[in-house]
Amino acid sequence: MSEQLERTLPTSWYRSADIFRIEKERIFCREWFAVCRDEELPKPGDHRVLDILGESVLLVRNREGSLKAFYNVCRHRGAKLCRSADDTVAAGRVALPGGMTAGRLIVCPYHQWSYDLNGALVAAPHLGPGTGFDKSEFHLYPVGVETWGGFVFLHLTPADASPLAAQLGGIPERLQRYPLAGLRIGATIQYEVRANWKIICENYNECYHCGGVHPELCAVVPSFRDAGGANLDWNRGVPHRDGAYTFTHSGTTARRAFPGLDADEQIRHKGELLYPNVFLSVACDHVAAFILRPRSAERTDITCHFLFETHEIDKPTFDPSDAVRFWDLVNRQDWTVCESVQEGIRARVHAHGYYAPMEDWNLDIRRYVTDRIAAHVPRETV
Repeated sequence: MSEQLERTLPTSWYRSADIFRIEKERIFCREWFAVCRDEELPKPGDHRVLDILGESVLLVRNREGSLKAFYNVCRHRGAKLCRSADDTVAAGRVALPGGMTAGRLIVCPYHQWSYDLNGALVAAPHLGPGTGFDKSEFHLYPVGVETWGGFVFLHLTPADASPLAAQLGGIPERLQRYPLAGLRIGATIQYEVRANWKIICENYNECYHCGGVHPELCAVVPSFRDAGGANLDWNRGVPHRDGAYTFTHSGTTARRAFPGLDADEQIRHKGELLYPNVFLSVACDHVAAFILRPRSAERTDITCHFLFETHEIDKPTFDPSDAVRFWDLVNRQDWTVCESVQEGIRARVHAHGYYAPMEDWNLDIRRYVTDRIAAHVPRETV
């Protein structure tokens, strides 16, 4: 085999439910990962119930305006405190009271233990003074919360968490002139992709496929197909064709460029992968932000937010469709080819794939995953 080709991770690592369980414990329970935008919980009492690889988490904005997060489980007998908007009551069952009440208290539906929006137990029926019961010992189990660039990140093992800044590395500096924190959601598309989250990350991290899979994208950014997408300068940004400067079918838009960008950033495209679950594709006038939610070894849900300046969103004529239509096409091309990979690697003869030299950024994904789970994977699956 050519010495120029590096091996991918073992095929089983993209398919095995056992590997997925190890990834949950060694990656998603031990790293910061994004769940939403800060603007999605604007007021005190606003909350979301999140399913994070089978862990139910309650994210809430407290009375002081700060975000807090907790495991969605009562400290008394373990009942689920709040139900999500997607939860349905099983046939033959009844809806119960409790949950978030008037945006002020979190009330368990079982025995009505009540918690404030900082997770402190404030009431437990019939366990008042004189019973020897100490409410301060029964705080909700905490989940770490930090924000960067307008994104909300959670950590399921907060006692062991390093600061989010350490995980972000050089990304904030590389994107420092883009007003990420001040941007707002102008449109959102939800996708369900029948592929492993790592296959999707690998696809995002290379443009070897762009010439064949994305003809419309390459018409706007010819560099994506030149030499198989090799030698792209992501730090400076990737140039568009002459006369183009953003990700739309025409390569142009009526929206202004973000104030404060340098000359390159006004006409070039930048992309970042924030491990383990965020892609940022940054143009001069908008950002396409992808939040991955792995559901199983062979399914990943993706939320794609299109972020714009409030200066543009507040205009009566605001219309994000030029960027949204273009991105939706590119996205669906990507998801389709990722699903093709997931289907193909089910072949009994496929033990691993290979990375071509122009896919060298994927060696970083291989390292990231291997460093975190390899020591915990049974030898026969390595």
